[in-house]
Amino acid sequence: MKSFVLSGIALGFAAALSASTALADITVGMAGPLTGQLAAYGEQLRQGAVKAVADINAAGGINGEKLVLEMGDDACDPKQAVNVANQLASKGVKFVAGHFCSGSSIPASKVYEEEGVLQITPSSTNPKFTEEGGWNVARVCGRDDAQGKVAGAFLAKSYAGKKVAIVDDKSAYGKGVADETRKAMNAAGLTEVLNESINAGEKDYSALVSKLKDAGVEAIYFGGYHPEAGLILKQMVDQGLNARMVSEDAMNAAELWTIAGKAAENLIFTFAPEPRNFETAKKVVDEFKASGYDPEGYTLYAYAAFQMYKQAAEATKSTDSQKISEWLRAGNKTSTVLGDITLDKKGDLVDPVYVWYTFKDGKYFEDPSIK
Repeated sequence: MKSFVLSGIALGFAAALSASTALADITVGMAGPLTGQLAAYGEQLRQGAVKAVADINAAGGINGEKLVLEMGDDACDPKQAVNVANQLASKGVKFVAGHFCSGSSIPASKVYEEEGVLQITPSSTNPKFTEEGGWNVARVCGRDDAQGKVAGAFLAKSYAGKKVAIVDDKSAYGKGVADETRKAMNAAGLTEVLNESINAGEKDYSALVSKLKDAGVEAIYFGGYHPEAGLILKQMVDQGLNARMVSEDAMNAAELWTIAGKAAENLIFTFAPEPRNFETAKKVVDEFKASGYDPEGYTLYAYAAFQMYKQAAEATKSTDSQKISEWLRAGNKTSTVLGDITLDKKGDLVDPVYVWYTFKDGKYFEDPSIK
């Protein structure tokens, strides 16, 4: 009788352990600039991640397991990004949607690789992220070389025989996309009259604007983020410099208008087609707006990263990050709010598309008149 009781206890413990394992949580992460001058972008990633996790859990989780979300604030600082990556890894995360800045994503990816964590960035575009990255990296967005070809071709065509300047903020992202644009523009037959770099975070770029004005530039390509772009645009108006600023996807924040005001109307920038207009995103966008949040910029990209993770984990019936990464890189299609997404063997988006945007009345929108 005694042995039966012990056996029953053992069986009960085994059943409880089995049930506990079956219902174990999957810890996932989001990392980005939740503080600092780029916090507007961090909020986009946070909103996308929080809703994606809530929606996935409401639908039953992944393979019957619920997600637990951990968040890290890197302030778009490379050293802080490494600390965040170590903190998230110590909490047992299997997957991270992040980071926002290329300068953060690249060093953080090394930590995640060592710790067996899959990293899908919604927004980091520097080619080095996947060219030099390990098995664990992927992105939902296009690369600087793809975006630079579009901007470089536009400048060479629209400003042929005119004076164009290239300005960057020295960051991995800003300098990277400016370099790719210059390369494409030069290859198309137009050489810039000035190459300048700024220090991000300053409040006065009047010396730069004076130099641009003295050189008689008619267009400025700016590689960097919206706080600096907004200030430069405003100070261009103050000095009577009527050159057009051409830029990239880091301008996709309504906050730029708050900084520059109507001077923002002198800006055009490249970004993928507006995802808020996609039929595949309609339900999620409507729910965001009903909650009082407009999912601009990279919000839906963060949401899509979690959708990709869910579909790959369910297809592989695993939370093994290497298996999930291999499945995503094998050309398997995932269905997301951004539409169907396919990655290549490096983890890059296949056939990214870029269109032109401009600002008016406090909002940015696609402008099909720009070719």
